[in-house]
Amino acid sequence: MRNSIILVICLLTGVSMSLTAQELQARISINTSRLSSQSDKKAFQTLQQALNNFLNNRKWTNETFETNEKIVCNFLLNISEADDGNIYKASLTVQAARPIYNASYQSPLINFLDEAVIFHYVEYQPVDFNENRVSGTDPLASNLTALLAYYVYMVLAMDFDSFSLKGGDPYFQKALQIVNNAPEGRDVTGWKSFDGLRNRYWLIENFTNARFAQIHDALYNYYRLGLDYMYDKEADARNSIMNTLSIMNTMNNDNPNSMIVQFFFVGKATEMINIFKKATPEEKQRARDILSKIDISNANLYKQELK
Repeated sequence: MRNSIILVICLLTGVSMSLTAQELQARISINTSRLSSQSDKKAFQTLQQALNNFLNNRKWTNETFETNEKIVCNFLLNISEADDGNIYKASLTVQAARPIYNASYQSPLINFLDEAVIFHYVEYQPVDFNENRVSGTDPLASNLTALLAYYVYMVLAMDFDSFSLKGGDPYFQKALQIVNNAPEGRDVTGWKSFDGLRNRYWLIENFTNARFAQIHDALYNYYRLGLDYMYDKEADARNSIMNTLSIMNTMNNDNPNSMIVQFFFVGKATEMINIFKKATPEEKQRARDILSKIDISNANLYKQELK
């Protein structure tokens, strides 16, 4: 369904297509500025190239993606600590965007910071991922690629969900499989329920839990029935986006402080304001009330901009 929709969009807009297999237009950057000058920075240049190849050259789905269909995503691996055994602690920022029909604009899909990254790496060691043996023979070496594969499937799932209702289900299941078979070892965190309230475990738990089943309707309403129609049917599009806010509000009321609701709104404040600035006073007030309640960190911004 996703590819069919984009094919129609391309035919209507005259965008040229050339056949490619891979799904991502990904860029991974490694920041080593916090490491001492004695650390081998060249090894991270090698790792960065290997990870870019891993993300962009691996076939992640059975779908055929054209060049213009590739999902734009960025990964920033920020190395914070190193020890003598080539074990590194880091954070990973994951950002992905989705093109909007009839616009040059790309809407955020994911903007997430994972602060629980630890891995083992020696220059030129193989960078690979086996979904049937996620933990591998060296859990710390496998942890980095398992973590990246997890976020790739989350990006794919969100993207497919945004084009067709529950279209991302197969990829949410792939991410869940990684969590269920994740590497285990000393200092490896983020994969278990007891590792915190905002981690990889809880993110995929929420997306696959029946309590949050409406999140898939929300994504479809927001992107496919909402943003994709903002050019041609602005009032109808805004109504679909308001439906998304209503769904999110209900989920938030039923499940206070859940990760999934906050995850959705990260990076969307400016977009939400632009959507509802032209709304009727009644719609604007309703949007302001819901957004201020759910996206608390931007509450003052909503109150100021959506008067």
